[in-house]
Amino acid sequence: MSAPTPAPEAPRPPDGDWLGTPFLKFDRQGPFAVVTLDRPQARNALTPAMYFGIRYAVSHVDSDPDLAGLLLTGTGDVFAPGGDLGGGDGVDDWMTFGPALSMDVTPFETLRQSVKPVVSAVNGLCQGGGLQIAMCSDMAVVSDRATFRVPELYRGIADTYYSQTLARIIGPVRTRDLMFTGRTLTAQEAVDWGMVARVVPHDELADAAREVLAQCCRTAPRARSVVKSSLDNYLGLFDRIGMKASYSGDEAKEGFMAFKGRRSPSWVHPDLQTDGRL
Repeated sequence: MSAPTPAPEAPRPPDGDWLGTPFLKFDRQGPFAVVTLDRPQARNALTPAMYFGIRYAVSHVDSDPDLAGLLLTGTGDVFAPGGDLGGGDGVDDWMTFGPALSMDVTPFETLRQSVKPVVSAVNGLCQGGGLQIAMCSDMAVVSDRATFRVPELYRGIADTYYSQTLARIIGPVRTRDLMFTGRTLTAQEAVDWGMVARVVPHDELADAAREVLAQCCRTAPRARSVVKSSLDNYLGLFDRIGMKASYSGDEAKEGFMAFKGRRSPSWVHPDLQTDGRL
């Protein structure tokens, strides 16, 4: 008589420092947790599991008495290019990106509400959701090789998170410049505009970011949280309903297909279409 088949284990949160995806590395370095986006085969494009893993990491560090703060960084010459609109590589895709856009898996609000300091060490290309992660961190220290871009309107997405927070941070004129043209900013331009805090030579990034995090962690926690709450209120709320509606619209679908097809979207005038994706 064969043994009964064991019942499947019920779903549960990640154990220990596991963030639920092999593409996020969690390392304890003294008083700090260092989370590294490590998906070089897709240029660190964020799957829904990666977005959620970063969100979980913030809460994990907040609840761990042995850790004082969190450092976020990427591998190679990429910090994060945003969500993986290319469809992923078949690994770690517990949900396709389209449906996940309308779910609360992203870490932006969690970063803004973190109890312990979070510093982003931006080591290279940073755009889309990656730039939001950097801006929602308490501080962003960036390599002089880093570049920044807001390409959402090329994808057919009305990103009201950007239009709200960027207008507060850099003003409406520069927000229109970034969002309507999709231009790329250098690290020095991003610092001059006030999008990120500091730019350092690339080889000094890790040490500089750790020192900034250490300085933040030496401030009084309760007093810091009051200041953080005041700053969060200044950034304000974004139009969640309008943004969610745009995800399911025709333009977002066409933007996704154009991205995958490496072509200009159909709304672009024939005389203005370019080779490759925008």
